[in-house]
Amino acid sequence: MDLKLFGTVFFTIFIAEIADKTQIATFLYASNAGHSKTAVYLGSALALCLASAIAVFAGALLSQWINGRVLTRIAGAAFILVGIWTLFRS
Repeated sequence: MDLKLFGTVFFTIFIAEIADKTQIATFLYASNAGHSKTAVYLGSALALCLASAIAVFAGALLSQWINGRVLTRIAGAAFILVGIWTLFRS
């Protein structure tokens, strides 16, 4: 396994996920005294694993037809557009 790639992916995703809507929703479920913390953790972890698996599959599939540099630019532009949309929406 490429540990440098693993570390880069881990750090990038970890930072991106902190305090996003997913974490806030998980926090809210876990803050309810009647909810099993184990169920909240497992449900959240499984959802993130499945979403990541779909992203890896889609990225691998798209990379067969679209250059990786182009995909990176598309993803960067999408992040910028979402940021702008969020700023104007609030």
